[in-house]
Amino acid sequence: MFLRPSNNKQKKLFLLFKSDKRIRKLVLIAGSLFLMIVFLFPSLFTALHPVIADDCNQTCFDQLTKQIGDLNRALQLSIAATTPLEKNLDQLQNNLADIKQKIAAIEADVEQKQKEVDEGDKLLVLAQDLLGKKVRALYKTSSYFGGSGLFILLNNNLSQSVREFGYQRKLMEDDRDAIIQVVLYVQDLEVKKKNLEEEKTRLAQVKDETDKQAVTLQTVIEGAKKYQADLTSQIAQLTARQQQILAQRLASLNIPLSAASMGRCDSDLTNGRDPGFSPKFAVFTYGVPNRVGLNQWGAYGRARAGQGYDQILHSYYNFDGYKDWDTNTKINVDGYGSYNLEDYVKRVYEVPNSWGDGGGMEALKAQAIAARSYALAYTNNGSGSICTSESCQVFQSQDKGGNWDAAVDATRGKVMVQGGNPIKAWFSSTHGGYVFSSGDVGWSNTSWTKNARDTTGNVGSFSDLQNTSYDKDSPWFYCDWGSRSEYNKTAWLKPDELADIVNVLMLVKRDSGIAEHLYQTDQPNPAGTDTWDKSRVKQELQSRGGSPYNTISDVSVSADFGSGRVTGVTVSGDAGSNTFDGSDFKNYFNLRAPANIQIVGPLYNIEKR
Repeated sequence: MFLRPSNNKQKKLFLLFKSDKRIRKLVLIAGSLFLMIVFLFPSLFTALHPVIADDCNQTCFDQLTKQIGDLNRALQLSIAATTPLEKNLDQLQNNLADIKQKIAAIEADVEQKQKEVDEGDKLLVLAQDLLGKKVRALYKTSSYFGGSGLFILLNNNLSQSVREFGYQRKLMEDDRDAIIQVVLYVQDLEVKKKNLEEEKTRLAQVKDETDKQAVTLQTVIEGAKKYQADLTSQIAQLTARQQQILAQRLASLNIPLSAASMGRCDSDLTNGRDPGFSPKFAVFTYGVPNRVGLNQWGAYGRARAGQGYDQILHSYYNFDGYKDWDTNTKINVDGYGSYNLEDYVKRVYEVPNSWGDGGGMEALKAQAIAARSYALAYTNNGSGSICTSESCQVFQSQDKGGNWDAAVDATRGKVMVQGGNPIKAWFSSTHGGYVFSSGDVGWSNTSWTKNARDTTGNVGSFSDLQNTSYDKDSPWFYCDWGSRSEYNKTAWLKPDELADIVNVLMLVKRDSGIAEHLYQTDQPNPAGTDTWDKSRVKQELQSRGGSPYNTISDVSVSADFGSGRVTGVTVSGDAGSNTFDGSDFKNYFNLRAPANIQIVGPLYNIEKR
C-alpha cells in the first residue's frame, strides 16, 4: 500500500512509477536489496555515526558553561567585596582568558568541519552522478534476467551460462555495494551538517555569554582601579615640607653612590649584632637610591660573565652608537682648572682599580666611556664646568693609574651619542637588580635612559632576584639603612614600633588633615606643632572608627618583579590583617620611623627574626 502523494512533485513521481514498469522493477529491486542489507547487516546502521573532529564535544561545552558560571559567581563575589577585590582580578582574568582560548580552538575546529562539509558537497554531486550510473547499470543488469536475457541464458550451453550468470551476479553485487556506500555517505554528510549547525549554535551562545563576561569583568577591573585610586587619594599627598624632610633624612645616611667609595652596608643580617629584643623587624632595600643608567656593580658582574663593554653599555642606555670625540676638548673642573678630555677622565674615581684584576676590565672600559660621555653632556662640550663630588662624578687631582688608565686609553675619545650628541650617561654603584629611566625616579624623561631588569634570567621572587642579579655581590645590594645606638647600632624595630607606623598610615587614610602631627617622635616637630605619640595615635584612630594595633606579629611583602617595585605590604597582628600600597608604606615609614632608619628605594623586603 502506497502513501497518498501530497504535492505536485510527488504526484508526478507517483504517476511515473505507475506508468513505467522498468522504474517499478528497479525500485522494487533496489528496495529489496536495501531491506536485505538492513536485515542481514544491521550493525552497519546501528554503528553509523558521523566522522567528525570531536576535540571539543558536549563535555567541552559543559565545561565552558561551568567556567562561565564560576566566573559569574566569582564576579559577584568580587563586586560585593571591598578590600579583597583587587586580589580576585587576576583569577577572573585568567578564567576569561581560558574561556577565550577554548573558544578559539572551537572556532578553528568549526572552520575545519566547514571545509569538510564544503568538500563533501562537491563529492556528493559526483556521488549522485555515480549513483545514477549505477542505477542505470542495475536496471540493465536486472533486465538481462528477464525477457530476452532469460531466453539467451536458456539457449546457451551450461558452462557459458554459468560463467555469464556469475559475471552478472558479480555486477549486481558491485552495484549493490555502490548504492550502499552512496547512501551511507549521504547519511554521514547530513549528520555532519546537522551537528555542525548545533555546534555553531552552542558556540554562538558561549561567545555571547563570554563577551558579556568580558564587559562585566572590565567594569570590575575599572571599579577596582577606582577603588585603589580612592584609597590612595584618601592618603594625604606629601607636602613640600614632608618631601624636604624625606630628602634630608635620606641625605643623612650618606649612602655611597660610587662603587669606589670606601665602606660597605652595615647590614644587620651580616654584622651579627643583636638589638637586645625579640621578635624584631627590619626593612631591607635592594640597591641605592639612584638606579638610572650604568649599574657599576652590575657592569662588573656582566664583565665577569664574559660581556664586552658594548654589550654592557647597551644594557643600561639607549644610544645610536659611538663617536670619536676630539680629545683636545677642555673640561672645566670646579676648583681645579681645565683638563683635556682624556686627562680629565683619568682623574675620575668611580670604580675600583682592582676590578681589572678580577675579570672586570670591560666594566672599567664601559665606565670610562660613560664618564667621558657624561662630562661632555654635563658641560655642553666644555662650555660649562663640572663638580667633583658624587653629585656629578668623583674627581681627584692625580691620575688614578693602573687598570683605570689602561681602560681610558683603550677607549680613547669614544663617546656614546644620540642624534650626534653625547648622552648624559648617569650611573651609580648598585641598582638592586633593576634599571630605571630618569622619569621613573622623578627626574625629567630622557630618551637615552631605559627601564630594564638587570638579571641573568627571569625573576619571580626575592630569592630569584638575589640569585640572578648582576650586582648581587655589591656590599649595598640588600641593606637595612639606619641605626640606633641604644639598640646596638642596629635598624631593628620592636613589634609595637612597627604597629605605631601602621597605625599612622591607617590614621592618615581616614583623616589627611592631621598629617603634621605624625612625624617621628624622637625629633622636634618640623611643623612647629605637637607630634602625637603612639598612644595618642591609637586614640585618634579609634575615635575615627579604626581598630589600632598594639603589636604586629607578621608582615608579608608583594612585589612586581617585572618593574622592581613593591606593590603591597600586608601586616597581621592583634587588630587583624591590613594591606597597604607599597609606596604609601615606604613614605610614612620614612616619616615616622625613629632615628635615621629608612627605606631608600621602591623595592624592599621586611624581615622578621
